[in-house]
Amino acid sequence: MSGKRLLIGAIVMGVALPVALFLLLGLQTASQLFTIAASIFLVWGVTDLLASILERPRLSNRTPGGAIREDWERRRSED
Repeated sequence: MSGKRLLIGAIVMGVALPVALFLLLGLQTASQLFTIAASIFLVWGVTDLLASILERPRLSNRTPGGAIREDWERRRSED
């Protein structure tokens, strides 16, 4: 992930989107805001991990599910 992409993503996903959802849903406490922000960061991290797995060139003859399963098994065997 490049520096610009990380910075813009952190601002949008960590500040703008949680505040927008907080206001649109009519929530009132800071803990609700932090819960939304943490949930969005978690989802962003998981989707970025899946995107990095799926964009690899070795996917030419495999399905995304098979590629994720094989990559997971390969990582487990390396540990």
